[in-house]
Amino acid sequence: MKSSLLTSPAAGLAAKLAAGIAALIAAMVFCARANACTNVIVTPGASADGSAMVSYAADSHWLFGELYFKKGGRHAGKTMRQIVEWDSNKPLGSIPEAPLTFQRVGNMNVNQVAIGETTWGGRLELMDSTGIMDYGSLIYIALERARTAREAIDVIVSLANEYGYASEGESFSIIDKTEAWVMDLIGKGPDNKGIVWVARRIPDGYICGHANQARITTFPLDDPETLYAPDVISFARERGFFSGSDAEFSFREAYCPLDFGTVRGCDARVWSMFRILGGANFDADAYLDYAMGYDLQGEMPLWIKPEHLITPKDVADVMRDHYEGTPMDMNIDIGAGGNALPYRWRPMEFKWNGKTYLNERAIATQQTGFWFVAQARPWLPDAAGALVWFGCDDAATSYLTPIYVSTSKVPECLREGNGDLLHYSATSQFWMCNRVTNACYKMYNYMAPVVRCAADSFEQEQMFSAVPEMDAKAARMVKRGRVRKARRLMTKYTVQTAQKQLAAWTALEELLLVKFIDGNVKAQNEDGSFKHTEWSEGIPAGLTQPGYTEFWKEGVAGGPHGKILESR
Repeated sequence: MKSSLLTSPAAGLAAKLAAGIAALIAAMVFCARANACTNVIVTPGASADGSAMVSYAADSHWLFGELYFKKGGRHAGKTMRQIVEWDSNKPLGSIPEAPLTFQRVGNMNVNQVAIGETTWGGRLELMDSTGIMDYGSLIYIALERARTAREAIDVIVSLANEYGYASEGESFSIIDKTEAWVMDLIGKGPDNKGIVWVARRIPDGYICGHANQARITTFPLDDPETLYAPDVISFARERGFFSGSDAEFSFREAYCPLDFGTVRGCDARVWSMFRILGGANFDADAYLDYAMGYDLQGEMPLWIKPEHLITPKDVADVMRDHYEGTPMDMNIDIGAGGNALPYRWRPMEFKWNGKTYLNERAIATQQTGFWFVAQARPWLPDAAGALVWFGCDDAATSYLTPIYVSTSKVPECLREGNGDLLHYSATSQFWMCNRVTNACYKMYNYMAPVVRCAADSFEQEQMFSAVPEMDAKAARMVKRGRVRKARRLMTKYTVQTAQKQLAAWTALEELLLVKFIDGNVKAQNEDGSFKHTEWSEGIPAGLTQPGYTEFWKEGVAGGPHGKILESR
């Protein structure tokens, strides 16, 4: 989602950072992203089942988690399509509707085209206040009109050029059944309608990612797998952003130059994704100084080959990362408090003794509205192949439920209008996931593992057993010409599975309350029941009070307050 720029002067603490105080960053002059998203892109040849995949976390303090649903159809020649800004719900204008549109659910359509995004701002003077096509409208209209990823790119470009682009710099992830693309674009300013852009097809067998920083640098000028605006270089020359030869042109350096904050707060998330999925194929140590913002010359590759074939579960778990096991690990510094909480409340920056510090921003974050892993599966007919694993709130302590894009309705718990950020709904997945997640924040190192176990159990069963069985049934029906029956079957499965898991999450929140109330941890039997004394079923047996982490104890006891207590 949207990102904002912050300029904060500070210096002199790089040595402490290198020594491991990774959550508090004494910054140089940098741009810090207040809201941010992360995308992982997997080509068919890099996935375990041959599907193309894209993940997306819509991270915003102003975005509600719900499942967008729009049916397709044929439209009369004079039909107009209203354009409403995704972030604010502000009406921007209207354009002629396409004669034929396709059903979309979430960020995927029935043709198995899926789109994710991250905003990077870039040169803010290139925003067009007169444009009417914001980045969200480009995504959802492209899904309504495109049969392939390349068609989606064409739709995005033509709409932005014709009606003007109303947002900041943006990266799009675009997949279909056979291809995966990464696309960087930015406007041309209020006096120059349209966009400059580059899109590159990710080689099959590779993975890519982006996180609120433009990722495309130099690119081949005569490669059919690379598409770009005819004036992408000449426009940069005209504006004074670039002066070298065409072969030296870097989209990122021209339109979104690196600085400490854009690397540490943004590209570091791509580095973490690459280290998890790349394994031995990605030398994480070689790029560590880059990821931490110390060496801006050591840029990472645009894509890498993963160490092993990737499953949707692998992608989902990457979206739960907090830099665990790295110098930026958010669980093991004083900012994590006494219960290893890997989150820092906004604002990301704070000042102390005249210096400005910045907290880390990991892939998983508290302000997620919704997140997903979309799969385009070429071995299945389109009617059964388009699948979105959809979740709400913080990815680390929420679950993904399977949504067939051919569904004729969405589950009540994900229906648009079932609650919003100012109105609670007990039947909303977003609100229930927030209840569970916010409960975890008080005793994270004890409560989050319980929640992750529940999410893992559900996702493992769905991804590796239940959904494959449903796929086979639906595919057989489609191949026999019984498409409507298949659609009814997929709709029933989508709705019932989501509602059943909502009920399970409601029960989980009750369990967390009883088990961890007031900092206690109550023991359970193997069947899940609570242990109790022999004299009363209402009095716990085996109750423990684990207290705080050793790291926190050492930090407090070794500080000035610890010494004062010791002297008494």
